[in-house]
Parts: sequence; C-alpha cells; structure tokens
Amino acid sequence: MKSIELEAAAREDVRSKSALKNLRKEGRIPSVLYGGKENMNFHVDEVSLEKLLSTSEVHSIDLKFADKTVRSVIRDVQYDPITDRAIHVDFMELFEDKPVTIAVPVRFTGNSIGVMNGGQRREKLRKLVLKALPQDIPEEFVVDVTKMKIGDVIQVEQLEKEGVEFLDHPKAVIVSVKTSRNVVATDDPDAEDEEGEESEDGETAETEEAAATE
Repeated sequence: MKSIELEAAAREDVRSKSALKNLRKEGRIPSVLYGGKENMNFHVDEVSLEKLLSTSEVHSIDLKFADKTVRSVIRDVQYDPITDRAIHVDFMELFEDKPVTIAVPVRFTGNSIGVMNGGQRREKLRKLVLKALPQDIPEEFVVDVTKMKIGDVIQVEQLEKEGVEFLDHPKAVIVSVKTSRNVVATDDPDAEDEEGEESEDGETAETEEAAATE
C-alpha cells in the first residue's frame, strides 16, 4: 500500500460552528484522527485532500503535524449535499501490529472466453472489504477473467491472499459472464448440441401435426 504525505494543522476550537465554517471558507477541511490513545482534531488543505479522494487506489496517509507524523487511512468522508464538496473527514491511525478494516478496489483483467463468444460480463463488486495488518493490505485486487465461460462466476471465497481476511459474504459474486439474448453458448459444446436437438424435435413435431391435419 503506497503512502502519501498530507500536511495537517491542529485545531483548538472544535465545537464552534462558526469556526468550522471559517475554516472551510479558507479552503481547510475539519478532520478527526481516531484509533490512538486520544482523538485528535485538526484540519487539512481541501485541494490536497481532493486529489486523494479522486483516486480509487488505497493509500496510507502520513499526516504531517508540526511536531510529529502519524500514519493513517481515511475512514469516512462527509460531503455537502448541494456542492458535493468534502466538509469533514475521519482518519484512522495505523499500527503495525493492529489489523484494520478497509475497502480495496477490484481491477478486472483479461478477455474472457464467454464474452468473445457473445456473452456479457457483469461486474458485481468493485470493492472488497477486508481486515488485515497495514503491511498486508494490497492497493488493489486483480481478478483475471480470461478463462471464464458463459455461466461462470467468481465468488469471494475463491480469492486467496495470505494475511487477509475477506469480510464480504463468501458466496458474494464478484464477476459473472451471462448469456446474451439470441446467443448460443459456443464455448460449451454440450449446450450447443442440446439446442440443436431441441430444434430438430420441434421441426419434426410441426411436420407431423401438419400431416395429420391434411
């Protein structure tokens, strides 16, 4: 997991709404750091923060205060419902010996056999929730769909990574390949044969019915 530095300044007035409002006018975002011996109230630069929030990658964040640096991750962000700008951020302090729960993005790679035969790939989970020590947290999970045929699915329980506990339901589908309408699953020879037999049976039945009518 990559680490990014973010300048932070402690704030004394933590209850006054006017003080928070003034901070935001100055381009500063009120924040709180949890997880340590005591919570810390501070503020960070809005522009620098937005750069972090605009990426889907997972980073640890080194909050650089005047007298120390604290390693953390973003736990929660509150947005203004009208402007959609961040108005408050919760950070969680990281410790090498303490597992943390975090959502990690999924990246799909490869051209699946099923899609090349006319199927549709449906991505169900774009992020996976996991629990792990900071050093074991990956920046992303790469899921290779190359061998997936029509009807195949990849579930959470199929993933393996040492030191990582997946918190999503084991049977939750991450990605699937479904049959498109009017498309024969040509990657499955048996399915094609069965459809051919049904077609022949239908044609025979129609012929016999017409003969009986005559």
